[in-house]
Amino acid sequence: MIDPELAQKVLKELYFPGLQYAELFAEHTTDCAIRLEEQRVEKLLQSAEVGVGLRVIHGGRTAYAYGNDLSPRGLLGLARTLLAALRQAPQEAELHLGLSQRPPKAHLAIEEDPQAVELSRKVALLKEADEAAREESPLVSQVGVNYRDYTQRVFIASWEGFWVEDERRQCLLAVQVVAQKDGVLQSSYEPVGGTRGFELFRTHPPHELARKAARRAALMLRAPRAPGGRMAVVLSSQAGGTMIHEAVGHGLEADLAQEGLSVYSGKLGQKVASELITVLDDATLKGQRGSLVFDDEGTPGQRTVLIQEGVLLSYMHDRLSALKAGAQPTGNGRRQSYRHRPIPRMTNTLIAPGSTEPEEIIRATPKGLLVKKMGGGQVNTVSGDFVFYAEEAYIIEGGRVGEPVRGATLCGNGPQVLREIDMVGSDLGFSIGTCGKDAQGVPVADAQPTLRVPQLVVGGAL
Repeated sequence: MIDPELAQKVLKELYFPGLQYAELFAEHTTDCAIRLEEQRVEKLLQSAEVGVGLRVIHGGRTAYAYGNDLSPRGLLGLARTLLAALRQAPQEAELHLGLSQRPPKAHLAIEEDPQAVELSRKVALLKEADEAAREESPLVSQVGVNYRDYTQRVFIASWEGFWVEDERRQCLLAVQVVAQKDGVLQSSYEPVGGTRGFELFRTHPPHELARKAARRAALMLRAPRAPGGRMAVVLSSQAGGTMIHEAVGHGLEADLAQEGLSVYSGKLGQKVASELITVLDDATLKGQRGSLVFDDEGTPGQRTVLIQEGVLLSYMHDRLSALKAGAQPTGNGRRQSYRHRPIPRMTNTLIAPGSTEPEEIIRATPKGLLVKKMGGGQVNTVSGDFVFYAEEAYIIEGGRVGEPVRGATLCGNGPQVLREIDMVGSDLGFSIGTCGKDAQGVPVADAQPTLRVPQLVVGGAL
């Protein structure tokens, strides 16, 4: 995309006394998005975009400029515009900035490039899902199916003397089903996706995804209201790591911790969770939605132990937060596109599996609630307080899974829940999503084993 020698000239153009860091980020992204609703294709979008962002760090603060002109004149002009905004005049750099390529430590290979797949095959996936959902239950009243694939080619050159190139591919399918009876509505959502190609749908057929969503919506429609009160809650691995992502993960992002906006601020080296709990952020997992070879600052993706056996070991750092903390970047500097500056973000965040069989956790729980699917929720990162909606839940009676219940909400405090977890399963289940922060969205995955919280406030019928 950009010649390394040109990138070197641009970085030198950004030099001024007191400069702490400078970088160039360029991307070329091609995107395909399709939506099927009411059995019709409502949206079919194919697009391509090229752009570049320049960033400097001065006095611990960031200045950023972006544009679409990747020519030498355009890039050098953008650099001068950025300096003018900082009221800095271009100066001859009294240094020898040589850029060398940083080789990748891993590759995220795919088998079938989605961009080489005909549109008719992609549309057929959506129709297959729609038909399967409607066939599963006569209670299904609405079905929406979304498909997306995109390829992002990036070039990153850093003041630290390296440049990297990377090609990132994502493929995603999501089914939303609404079931209705006697004026009562229940919805269910099932997504699948990751750093995979079109081969994703060999192992995750759209009809299976749709039937699962339709069965859940119909089941919850017939289920009675969940009981309310304090009770033991078992979070199944099938629920994925949504609560961990929201109630714990964001609080471990270094910028929030440094600004005092995290309940984990200033707690490095302290015990913040049960000894059964180890929390990781791992960008190296094959095929997962948050996996990456390099982050958006050119730092290699890696496995970072955040909490080990209950003790807080690390935050997730981008280059700026690492600079402020005197630490090393952890490969968590991410941005939505060339229009955005990088900030600390999660990749694939998970609680490590334990040694207890999931069935044993159920048997050891005389009475409580089993949550198999999490819905949306809200979290206060400063206090750690959260409220989450359980999309699929069951009563536990006498150590056995009983009848399904609907309308349950989980209310609690993330750090307190981590400290109180007393059983950790040997399994591991993933959920995927697009994580929003500072008006940016990036692809992520979350995971957890089956967990038991001895006491949690459940909102439901009294």
